[in-house]
Amino acid sequence: MFIKQLLFLLISTFLTFNNLTAQTEFSELAKQKKIYPMGEKIYQKLCNQNIDFEKYSNIDELTNSIKNENLCKPMKENHFQAVVLYLWDVQRISTARKLPEHIKVTKDEKCPVCGMFVYKYPRWVAQIFYKDTKDEHHYSFDGVKDLMKYYFDNKENISKILVSDYYSQKVIEAQQAYFVIGSDTYGPMGDELIPFESESEAKTFYMDHRASKIVKFQDITKEDVYKLDE
Repeated sequence: MFIKQLLFLLISTFLTFNNLTAQTEFSELAKQKKIYPMGEKIYQKLCNQNIDFEKYSNIDELTNSIKNENLCKPMKENHFQAVVLYLWDVQRISTARKLPEHIKVTKDEKCPVCGMFVYKYPRWVAQIFYKDTKDEHHYSFDGVKDLMKYYFDNKENISKILVSDYYSQKVIEAQQAYFVIGSDTYGPMGDELIPFESESEAKTFYMDHRASKIVKFQDITKEDVYKLDE
């Protein structure tokens, strides 16, 4: 009797697993065959064609922005959901910028805040890019602290902000990075906001170097920045 019950349980589990797998595959198939094409057509007819996907760290932020900023004309709820899924899963990825491996600066670039030559401090370099009409220009900084000081007074027309992961020196878009504040590790201008791509590495650094906190870019305040100079 026990063996029969065990076999029945194993067979039931196997059938349930196969059923769930089939449903998952069907869901992806539905997106590819129906939802994404429908979302694309509606997007092209009813929505702003210049949505900046870099402003959003998740699909909920994109959804709220479309509703609150009237980026699309009124539509049925199921059409709206199709548009959001298409924009997040397809359009966002297709328009994503490829970042360079490392931030590059020339020998004549000076930090607009402190006036130091930035190329001397490759581990700490950070950049803000601005776009005016069709042209893009940038400013380079010898650390995130000076970048933030400049950023707080010059937020208009920013196209991207790049920082360097402290360990790998890999380029990260600032909005995706984790910043350790108040550690015992100093940059060219003293106390710094130290960027990491990985939250776990930021937490490890935070504990190893007696830092005060970890923040995301959007949560950095003027008080955080200027307190580092005290």
